[in-house]
Amino acid sequence: MARQRKVSDIASQRGTSVDDVLAHLKKAGIEVVDGEVSVDDEAIEKAYAAAGPRRPRANPGGHRRRVIIDAGASRRGGPQGGGRQRRGRRGRGERGEEQPVAPVVPTGVVKVPSGATVKDVSQLLGVPTPDIIKALMAYGEMATITQTLSDEAIEVLAGDFSREVEITRAADEEAELEAEAVDDPADLKPRPSVITVMGHVDHGKTSLLDAIRDTAVAAGEAGGITQHIGAYQVRHNKQLVTFIDTPGHAAFTAMRARGAKVTDIAAIVIAADDGVMPQTVEAIDHAKAAGVPMVIVVNKIDKPEANVERIKQQLTEFGIVPEEWGGDTVFVEASAKQRIGLDNFLDMLLLVAEVGDLKANADAPASGFIIESRVDPGRGVVATMLVNRGTLRVGDAVVAGEASGRVRAMRDFRGEPLKAAGPSTPVEIVGFDDLPTAGEFCRVVKDERMARSLGQKRANRIKTEALARQRSLTLDEVFARIAEGKVLDLNLIVKADVQGSLEALTDALLKIQHPEVKVRVIHSGVGGVNESDVMLAAASSAIIIGFNVRPSPAAASLAESEGVDVRTYRVIYKVTEDITAALVGMLKPEYEEVVLGQADVRQLFRASKIGTIAGCMVTRGVITRNAGIRVLRDDVVVHDGKIASLKRFAEDVREAQEGFECGILLDGFNDIKEGDVLEAYESREVAREV
Repeated sequence: MARQRKVSDIASQRGTSVDDVLAHLKKAGIEVVDGEVSVDDEAIEKAYAAAGPRRPRANPGGHRRRVIIDAGASRRGGPQGGGRQRRGRRGRGERGEEQPVAPVVPTGVVKVPSGATVKDVSQLLGVPTPDIIKALMAYGEMATITQTLSDEAIEVLAGDFSREVEITRAADEEAELEAEAVDDPADLKPRPSVITVMGHVDHGKTSLLDAIRDTAVAAGEAGGITQHIGAYQVRHNKQLVTFIDTPGHAAFTAMRARGAKVTDIAAIVIAADDGVMPQTVEAIDHAKAAGVPMVIVVNKIDKPEANVERIKQQLTEFGIVPEEWGGDTVFVEASAKQRIGLDNFLDMLLLVAEVGDLKANADAPASGFIIESRVDPGRGVVATMLVNRGTLRVGDAVVAGEASGRVRAMRDFRGEPLKAAGPSTPVEIVGFDDLPTAGEFCRVVKDERMARSLGQKRANRIKTEALARQRSLTLDEVFARIAEGKVLDLNLIVKADVQGSLEALTDALLKIQHPEVKVRVIHSGVGGVNESDVMLAAASSAIIIGFNVRPSPAAASLAESEGVDVRTYRVIYKVTEDITAALVGMLKPEYEEVVLGQADVRQLFRASKIGTIAGCMVTRGVITRNAGIRVLRDDVVVHDGKIASLKRFAEDVREAQEGFECGILLDGFNDIKEGDVLEAYESREVAREV
């Protein structure tokens, strides 16, 4: 006879509810009132066995159907629905559950955009999304389907699933657009050569161009140092030559790199009295990286200390050999001040350009590079563009990175209005809705709507790339920072007159670092210092740096009332000097210990009210009243404290000199013995350096 048990006991054994057991028994035709009724084991096994295979279907007869409205009913053991369960489940026919479509497995290298989400990576790699999420969980990363992944995470996932990936970025896509512009050789016509003038600071680059153009640009630059990119054109032997003047200061590396990128020939200017300097080497490296020919211009040959042969010898160390020594690099000797060798310089440039056979299609849609951008108080956003293909016309819709707009006005380097600009022509454009980044590829598109769409798409892409670069602090890193001590921040707001100077200044400031103090540029922008800048500085305890810009009267008044420090500069190295000095002031002071003197304890005097007085002889240096004091016993420190009283005979004294006797009472220490040595010392602050 089968063993009988209560329904409640059966439910406990099976890990389910009493209601669930009663429901199974009812399906098997066994009516049970409650959980206290006893049922034999065979009936239970039959009830569960009968319910198992039929769970996806309704009752066998099909004459009784029940729609489950309460989602909890299924968990309480209610009927599971019939073969025609719900209207939404129709159409699947006899196939049962719909199987998910397997992702297509890619072949070869997969291009994944930087900042792709989990869903994007799943589709591109041909891996189900749950598998991607499981793999991330294995690395301790909890991610949702819409979460942005870092480039490193994408590469690790690709390795785990045996996929080969290439991370693409917005800048790469712009380069591809530039490379896609292929013209029919029949459409190509000769164009002016573009010469980028590079070299070390104060070697006479701008003065050389001044002499060629017979203008005085260098006189208008702060300190006579170029701090903007200038683009000009001159005519020599009935041929146009476009010059791009780049800064030579160490902070303007990015500007020199941009200048080398858009040029046909790099003119490296070296002062005959100074020789090859750090920025000279850097300019040579930029020219080599861009793959453009170089013309070496040895300037200032009129100076008595000029040594051209030494410069030629120095340049051979960098693989640059003059033609007269059997090399392939053109050397030109010139003096901007004395107007010596200028025609020869232009002749050599035209000769090198002729060898390059420079041509472009002037009838194609215009494209080129943004050399500089700024905000003009009267005209708005003004961008300097060098057209390298096609013809740019007033009214064209243009897009450059995130910025877009319509060319509303154009001017040449003299400020004269233009209606059209062909290849190798530098122009100032008015009409962008936002500041384009210097060095950005700029092109003409169908209309303004398309330009806005492309600009917005690029902005979103850059935003996702920025999210991919961000990395949250782990708890270990937080603890490490706490253990190292609080790092002080010097918050800065940087405003400049043009985009290129802003970029260079920000880079120069961020290079000024110290383990204890961190420079943070919390906001930067082109244009004057306004009230919102002052309010931000007041809220974040920041210093405002204005480079070639001034605060408006309202901003200056607000800064004075809020106590905000607004500093304006015209030369970049003055900014870095001041910020370095400010960092030194923020550093925690360092102290060094200086031993002032020593005294031997010769005799002890005990006073019940004040303690033990040491009768001492000063054997070295001086013992001062306010100094720290150590008690040395057999060269071991037994006490370190302060002097409570210092006397000579009955008089209180401020110090006791070497060779004199004195009485010393120590603060809070009476266990002093004859033969002990008292050592006086003080801590002195040491000047800090960044």
